[in-house]
Amino acid sequence: MTKLSVIYYSSTGTLHAMAKRLAEAGEKAGAEVRLRQVPELAPAEAIASNAAWSQHFDATKNEPKATADDVVWADAVLFGTPTRYGNVSSQLKQFIDTLGPQWGQGLLADKVYAGFTASMTAHGGQESTLLALYNTIHHFGGLVVAPGYTDPLKFGDGNPYGVSHVTGGSNDAPLGDAQLNALDHMAQRVVKIAGKLNG
Repeated sequence: MTKLSVIYYSSTGTLHAMAKRLAEAGEKAGAEVRLRQVPELAPAEAIASNAAWSQHFDATKNEPKATADDVVWADAVLFGTPTRYGNVSSQLKQFIDTLGPQWGQGLLADKVYAGFTASMTAHGGQESTLLALYNTIHHFGGLVVAPGYTDPLKFGDGNPYGVSHVTGGSNDAPLGDAQLNALDHMAQRVVKIAGKLNG
């Protein structure tokens, strides 16, 4: 059975919803799945200043937190982060930066990786965030299995680099069919390719 880890950071819930959908799709594709949140690094006063952030933090603070073992264990890893000035969030980046010992032992290589992200505005750094994330995967010796346009549904969400969502000016637009279908496709694809590599 292919082992899939979905490791993400979410401040107000969008990435959390995307990660849950990926985990469900991975299980439907026959994978054993670990869904893991990386720890919050922001100061309490910053979280408290945003009601949605504070509510999401309280609702998810007891969820399982990501560890290095969740990456080492997996055959495929899906990393999720909101865009931060067109780059990976500090919370996910800090987690990745702790993987030096595992990287040094070659334990992060030869796995399948892909990413997912969200921003408030269309073209708000989504593609550059995923490309920045993949710089790290190249250093791991990992295999980036972006969805590309491997299914006509990808013309619906329009992102060949991974899956992304625009949350809108109020930062609460729900995931639509295009995003949900794209998330399902990406999970199925990485599970399938990882299975072939292990076969």
